[in-house]
Amino acid sequence: MVAPPDNDVLWARALHFQHHDGSPALCGVSLGVREGEILAVSGPRGSGKTALLHCLSGLVRPQRGEVWCAGVPLHSLGPLRRERLRRRCFAWIDPAPVLVPELTVWENAALPMMLRGTPRRAARSTALEWLERLDVGDRARGLPRALHHAERQRVCIARALAVAPAVLFADEPTAPLHRADRAQVLRTLTTAARSHGITIVLATHDQETAAVADRTVPLLDGRPVDTVHLPPVPSAAATEGRAACSLSV
Repeated sequence: MVAPPDNDVLWARALHFQHHDGSPALCGVSLGVREGEILAVSGPRGSGKTALLHCLSGLVRPQRGEVWCAGVPLHSLGPLRRERLRRRCFAWIDPAPVLVPELTVWENAALPMMLRGTPRRAARSTALEWLERLDVGDRARGLPRALHHAERQRVCIARALAVAPAVLFADEPTAPLHRADRAQVLRTLTTAARSHGITIVLATHDQETAAVADRTVPLLDGRPVDTVHLPPVPSAAATEGRAACSLSV
């Protein structure tokens, strides 16, 4: 077993992982992530991006290989110790927003902080601050069912940032957002990373989203490659042109 470099908050060596049906998801992926770095894992759908984030965050154990977090061998921990480390050090943003329907918006954003022992008043104050930054502060007292899909995703992003994690894993975090909203949300993510020293591991198949990262690791069929050509984002003019064509049919 080889110890990871001191300046890497995450370090993985020769990760192999298979899906439940036996199909390979990762085939020997190795990488390091420096503290405070924004790393994009890019590639088309099915390239292994989500599987890599799951292994790096301890959600699953790789069948082979090593994952280290701040010098701790994540791959050799049992389920309970992995869960404790994840709650203490990590946060996660899914492509689809999932909120507790019985809780208000601010309570959803504050829930991970309160589970960590933060007093309710302090958790509420921090949650409201992040909801304001993501333009959903005026929805704080309402329930999730009153929100649009994109607003729910903003609440999930606020919830992840509010705990000030050491590492934030973001799996296609802007997927539910309109293109006009993506830039602002990405600016909030990157600004938070810089100002709070948060390391972000970002999975995306979108060229413009990957461009905000300090570094990109492209994947293809579960293997790192030199270059992956991501599909370009259509221009606003082209999108409007297609919409006009569809309306005229």
